[in-house]
Amino acid sequence: MLDNTARATLPSMKIFMTGATGFIGGVTARHLAEQGHQLTCLVRDRSKAADLEALGCTLVDGDLSSRPRLAEQMTGHDALLHNAALYEVGIPKERIPVLRKANVEGTANVLEAALESDIPRVLYVSTCAVFGNTHRELATEDFRRPDLDSPKGLDFTSVYEETKYEAHQIALNLIKNRNLPCVIAQPAGVYGPKDHSELGATVNQFLDGKLPMVPFPEFGTGLTYVDDVAAGLALILDKGEVGQCYILNEDNFTMRQVLETAGGLVDRKVPKRAMPTPVLKALRPIGPLVGKIMDQPPNLAELIKSTDGVTFWADGSKAKNELGWHPRDLKSGLRQTLEIEGRTPAAG
Repeated sequence: MLDNTARATLPSMKIFMTGATGFIGGVTARHLAEQGHQLTCLVRDRSKAADLEALGCTLVDGDLSSRPRLAEQMTGHDALLHNAALYEVGIPKERIPVLRKANVEGTANVLEAALESDIPRVLYVSTCAVFGNTHRELATEDFRRPDLDSPKGLDFTSVYEETKYEAHQIALNLIKNRNLPCVIAQPAGVYGPKDHSELGATVNQFLDGKLPMVPFPEFGTGLTYVDDVAAGLALILDKGEVGQCYILNEDNFTMRQVLETAGGLVDRKVPKRAMPTPVLKALRPIGPLVGKIMDQPPNLAELIKSTDGVTFWADGSKAKNELGWHPRDLKSGLRQTLEIEGRTPAAG
């Protein structure tokens, strides 16, 4: 149960949900089920949906490719929660069409299907990555990307950022031009048990004593514990105003600050030396091999572009002030993560 943030008060609803077998989606499904909602979850692989079945969710087979089928499956529900997306940074070229199909085409299909099936309320889960590199500025919901005014056009740090930006624009256009009854959530970085992100991999390397130097120590990201993101999504579904965006971000940190916070919990010192970025850049031609050795993605060029001197910083005040969202701090969230994963935090 989540008890550290205001709870949504919406009456029991029939919610059609995508992405419920994922990292954020699984925790969100549990949270909504515990609140008494009836969830219908779209799943591609039932072998990954045992936890959803245990929660009493109704499972329907399918994916994001067929708009007519999605509309048929959604019909009769009170709300749609579209959370499905692929989060991958540092991808090889052959993965680009896969991300585009899931994040852009999939979002268009789901939201168009919601219009066809007359679902009265839609929550689309976007991301703070759509703001791009904020250059140490705190982005609010109306943040304007600096590169929007660039004669060179938009300069995305990754294919993930690019596809989620396009999907975000699809949602905004459907709200404006076709009256889609949609509210948009924008989580920043998310961490917690079973986090398989690049940041999570770096933290685990450090905790395992396998990080002799800190990679990209000034890389900046917002971070929120996964259970608090789930609670925030429930609040937005309940209280969010149609047409509005709500950032879900507890606070912002550099890579070194994250490692120092984790190290303080296990009495481990963070390496003083930073991993030389020029060395990593020189290794880009053999990225797949280096990635395997360092437990990092194969496309070093994209990984470097999305981290070296980059900040994805955002201000979550709107959700906190207007919706009563109160996420736990990083130290508390990391402590809970360590305990659940079987690591013993230091006393104090």
